[in-house]
Amino acid sequence: MSKKERFDSYSHILKYIGLFGGVQALSIGVALVRNKLVALLLGPGGMGLVSLFNSTVSLVADLSSFGIGLSAVQSISRAYDQGDTERISRSVNVVRYWSAVLALIGTALCIVLSPFLSWFTFSWNGHTLHFICLSPIVGLTIITACETAIIKAVRELRHLAWVTFYNILGALVVSVPIYYFWGMKGIVPSLVLMAFIQFLLTIRVSYHLYPLRLHFSKALFHDGLGMIRLGTAFVVAGLFTSGTDFFIRSYLNNVAGLDIVGLYNAGIMMTLTYVGMVFSAMDTDYFPRLSGIKDLGVTFNTTVNRQIEMIFLMVSPLLVAFIIFLPIILPLLYSGKFMPVLGMAQVVVLAMYFRAVEVPIEYITLARGDSLSYLLIQAVYAVLFVGLVIVGYSYFGLVGAGIGVTLTTFVYLAFILPFSKSRYGFHLSPSVIGYVAAQLPIGLLAYTVTFVDRPIVYWPSGIALCAVSTLISLHFVRKKTHLWEKVAGKFKVMIKLW
Repeated sequence: MSKKERFDSYSHILKYIGLFGGVQALSIGVALVRNKLVALLLGPGGMGLVSLFNSTVSLVADLSSFGIGLSAVQSISRAYDQGDTERISRSVNVVRYWSAVLALIGTALCIVLSPFLSWFTFSWNGHTLHFICLSPIVGLTIITACETAIIKAVRELRHLAWVTFYNILGALVVSVPIYYFWGMKGIVPSLVLMAFIQFLLTIRVSYHLYPLRLHFSKALFHDGLGMIRLGTAFVVAGLFTSGTDFFIRSYLNNVAGLDIVGLYNAGIMMTLTYVGMVFSAMDTDYFPRLSGIKDLGVTFNTTVNRQIEMIFLMVSPLLVAFIIFLPIILPLLYSGKFMPVLGMAQVVVLAMYFRAVEVPIEYITLARGDSLSYLLIQAVYAVLFVGLVIVGYSYFGLVGAGIGVTLTTFVYLAFILPFSKSRYGFHLSPSVIGYVAAQLPIGLLAYTVTFVDRPIVYWPSGIALCAVSTLISLHFVRKKTHLWEKVAGKFKVMIKLW
């Protein structure tokens, strides 16, 4: 591969990380305002209740969807790469047919299971009516996921990025007034309205790209059976993910109460969600590109490694800054009532170093349609997560839960590397290993600094580590892409205009 091709490949990854990272930054900025207001209005207990409702509904949606969203991306993406417009239209119709059917099934399933969901989640049946009222979210979520898959597969990524932003903005506009006037009584209607807004924003884009021509026929049913068969293992794997969240939150609610669930959720949200904004480009750009590569080999291996390289370089300085500045960020994002989760959040940030390597590798199983392997690796992660988080919390409280999360990602990485090598011939490139060796010790040092009580030592040390991590990443990104040339070009244009 020529030097120009290498530059273009890295620049493409950086472009879409920048696009989605930038829009995600706007989205997260709005989400932070919303979370701050919601935290003040509802407190840890209210946030815990929202978390339990969300995780339970997500579990039912995953159970009902049969992984059709993932199967749809793979099917439509390959037709798109081949330029087969007729096949794309046919696949879109099949996906929409099955999403409508599964949405109805999922909604009905949530209604039928509502007494069980209430009992298992809260140890009593007082929330049965709430789960019945939340059931439309299941159907809306399934349809939204399928329409999002269509947008991803045909690479309309800018549209998708802005849909994400407007969805968060809509959630702010809708939820905060409801919580202000009705408090915790407004949680259920707020969640339903937010799901409906996300649904409307998504179909506005997808229906514009491919107008709705839904009709029910045996042909559409049979054409979609392949996606359903492929997605069956994916849905079981998805159950491990959403089931893990559901189980952990239910466990904490039963042994400690809603306040602890709210604190735990805040710690997870601040790290795995907000810091994970850099990962957003993988689901929207990297996964369709990887799905379009037919054969395993040098090209496939190189694509995965380059994604890891750019993600790791982009996220590392952010992680160091997050560890150091969390004592300021936490009360700003939520309120002083959430300060007990500080220690947990700081240790969970370390898990993101390992996730930056793991997540691109996980996508190999999805891109290859290897549903059984995906099921296996998700099962391993779920077992590790539940076991280590519960043990950690039992001994050390919320900080122990955070240690459990980080240990899970470390052990999981030790499993997935040899697995992907034996299954797909994938191995980490020397560049990836070098970047990890350079950046991970800085993250560990940053976490060590959190134990320093003297501000005169804490802040200079922390800021210095942030600067070193940033300089290392900028140095390697400059070598891999045309970043410097583009920045210089923009400055020249600005000078001429001036």
